[in-house]
Amino acid sequence: MKKEENTRLKEIRSHGTKTFPCAVYRTSSKGQGVMVKHHWHDEVEMLYFDKGGFLLEVNMEVYPVESECICFINPGELHSITKICSEESGEDAIVFHPAVLSFESYDAAQIELLQPIQNGRLLFPRQIFPGDAVFEEIRQYFKEILMIFHKDGTEKLWMTKGGVTDDVVSQMYIKSSLLRILAVLWKYQLFTVMTENGNKRVEEIKKVLSYIKGHYDEKIYIRDLAKLINMNEQYFCRFFKKSIGRSPMVYINEFRIRQAMHFLEDTDESVTEVAMECGYNNLGNFLREFHRQTGTTPLKYRKNSQNKKKSLTNI
Repeated sequence: MKKEENTRLKEIRSHGTKTFPCAVYRTSSKGQGVMVKHHWHDEVEMLYFDKGGFLLEVNMEVYPVESECICFINPGELHSITKICSEESGEDAIVFHPAVLSFESYDAAQIELLQPIQNGRLLFPRQIFPGDAVFEEIRQYFKEILMIFHKDGTEKLWMTKGGVTDDVVSQMYIKSSLLRILAVLWKYQLFTVMTENGNKRVEEIKKVLSYIKGHYDEKIYIRDLAKLINMNEQYFCRFFKKSIGRSPMVYINEFRIRQAMHFLEDTDESVTEVAMECGYNNLGNFLREFHRQTGTTPLKYRKNSQNKKKSLTNI
């Protein structure tokens, strides 16, 4: 099995379909810890938290989510979500490519709003709270979009893998609600103009994460990661931990085990083959690390994932 390369450091997942790049997701967790790993993509992401207890990190800046709120992630921004409350809760996300809203004719909306968003010259506001004038209206349109996707998809599949729709009428309603959200933000002048392209630290950490994503099946040395961004090893380790929240080797092992989980779910390869695909030349080390992160064995994990797929197909 050949691993897909990703030299541009982006999330590999496609959001929506080729003709309608828009999808919804529900992410939830019972315990504390990282709920959504560091990643980025070319799409806009809108997040809705119905309660507090989270830390949203965007481009290495932390935004506490202490109550109900709506958050926006601009294209290309490195972001993650950490859950700090103990009760079961999560967030809903709508992810769409700005091109899905573009008009063929160049009217004022296309020139002044849609094209600048697509070109990265206009940025969405980071957080909107219930006390803000636009909150109720944006939340209404957000939930309308969720309901359309929910209606068109299987609930359990929507909750686990994300929702898409090929229905033309549904797509028109979704585009209408998205445009209404943009109209409200524009009306209240909540977009900001991108003044300069470049947080150097963010670009450096993206470069390192890209390398890990493209070479996780090989031996990765800290010195090689440090050389990528012209740092010595000691400073690099401090820089990486401050940026991502854990050491380079911990992150690499977490990434490798996540890949192993995908291989166990989607292929019939043996555990030994999966371990080798994920950069573990020692099976014992792989088994220990897999159990440490998941609390189970690779074979039990594969069996449980197969049972879940069977239950979804029987809906």
